[in-house]
Amino acid sequence: MRHKKGIHFEVSERKVLLRSLDLLMVFLGLYALNLFLDFDYIILSKENAVPLLLLFVYFTVFGTVFELYDLQQASKLDTTFRNIVLTTSTVVLFYLFTPFLSPVLPEQRIQILFFYLSLIVSLLLWRIIYTQLIESARFYKRILLVAEVSNVESLIEALGKKDPNHKIVGFINSEEVDDDAIKFKGLKEFEAEEFLNVIEEERISEIIVANINAESIITEIYHDLILLMERGFKIRDYTQVYEELLKRVPVQFVGKDFYKYFPFSRYTENKLYIFFHRTFDIISAVIGLTFGLLVSPLILIGNLIGNRGPLFYTQERVGRNGKKIKIVKLRTMVVNAEVDGIKWATKGDKRITAFGNFLRRTRLDEIPQFYNVLKGEMSVIGPRPERPFFVNELSRIIPFYETRHVIKPGLTGWAQVNTRYGSSIDDSLTKLQYDLYYIKHRSVFLDFNICLKTLSTILYYRGQ
Repeated sequence: MRHKKGIHFEVSERKVLLRSLDLLMVFLGLYALNLFLDFDYIILSKENAVPLLLLFVYFTVFGTVFELYDLQQASKLDTTFRNIVLTTSTVVLFYLFTPFLSPVLPEQRIQILFFYLSLIVSLLLWRIIYTQLIESARFYKRILLVAEVSNVESLIEALGKKDPNHKIVGFINSEEVDDDAIKFKGLKEFEAEEFLNVIEEERISEIIVANINAESIITEIYHDLILLMERGFKIRDYTQVYEELLKRVPVQFVGKDFYKYFPFSRYTENKLYIFFHRTFDIISAVIGLTFGLLVSPLILIGNLIGNRGPLFYTQERVGRNGKKIKIVKLRTMVVNAEVDGIKWATKGDKRITAFGNFLRRTRLDEIPQFYNVLKGEMSVIGPRPERPFFVNELSRIIPFYETRHVIKPGLTGWAQVNTRYGSSIDDSLTKLQYDLYYIKHRSVFLDFNICLKTLSTILYYRGQ
């Protein structure tokens, strides 16, 4: 069997493509200004290497903050246009007021307008091409699942939500079936004996195998998988795809061989990384507490009007290695909010005050915790510290829950920037998956990415 694969782009390839072509279009926009107009604010030359590099750095950073490289956002032209305008406006503003590194302001101020519009137009033209061509069905990755019927629905939900360019064509039940077996109606099922023909006829790009117990795969399918692998066909395990696409560790698929899934990042014990991480924590804590003092008059007024009662409250949380710590927060709920017992905060929770809702959405309620960071009980980046009551409950239900305590808890983290606060067992499982991914892949780059995503959360008012 010779199989001609279709053309498709991996997630990482599309992100690189977006970033590379964005910078190229910025360059072409400036080139067009130099070529067709009397534009001398920034000329493309070796002498302007530093100003050009600064412009590219600003676009890379603020493009990330305003979600230009989020693939789900990039697939929608209206959202992309908004993000282009926000990114370009911020970039130009910072660029104009960066002393010594950016060019001197032009005598003809209209050149700044030309500069601004050329960036928007050039980026928008490329993104229109991207949504109409790269995001079209011809470039979709066509996937065939080999899985147990009980897993199919969760697989479809996980893969479909994260990457719009994955098309799951159907699935083959990898287990022995009988007449009374449960059938899944939400996706086309192919018979095991059709396996090799389906690959050809449906132009399958990749096979994803999802079996908690590999021994349960029937012999016929097992031999076909080996044959395809020997011919160079792409076959991947679901846990690998899940982690790559969703940036989460699928703990629900982890069994007695758990040690295979948690080769914790070398940075967790790297002395240099720990030193710089702690230095970053101290600097951030000093800046955060200083900012808190500056805005405290406004917070006091807001508290008096829309949040009557004490400004601060303390609460016991679980820190590193299960040690109990006391955190300080700005109060966002009514006084005696838990008179009826401890419970999760939920969406539209009536216990949250009007001003408290503002504090939560802007993350201002977290400012006092910089004191805990300064003391070394917390870090700026890490899993969110939970209350002992919830830790005890969740650790009995969710496997590996207490693994998140191997590092310090944080003000922000991979789970915090990718999900809302947990208000159920399922939410807590999702958060744990993100926390374990961070612990497993912890690095300077991931920390930087979290900082940028935290800015996005604040700017888009997504706190909870």
